[in-house]
Amino acid sequence: MKNANNRSLRYQVEKWLAPASTSLVHVSEFGRTRWGRTRYVCVETSSPAGARVLFFFRHDDGTWHVFPPAVDRRKSTAEPIAA
Repeated sequence: MKNANNRSLRYQVEKWLAPASTSLVHVSEFGRTRWGRTRYVCVETSSPAGARVLFFFRHDDGTWHVFPPAVDRRKSTAEPIAA
């Protein structure tokens, strides 16, 4: 069984963005995807080295990842682009 802490958005932000104690981290956008209505959060951090931005997606099991659930990925690649 996975550690419950590994499921949190906070854990994923710290893992992927590794903000320093002096870095500002904030949510710049949140909502649901068009395709599967999956929750997403855009997190930004800035430091003297520059700004970094990542999107996190909530999966059906409650975990957060930097990739959308498989359902959203299939739908987003299968939908035709409107001309």
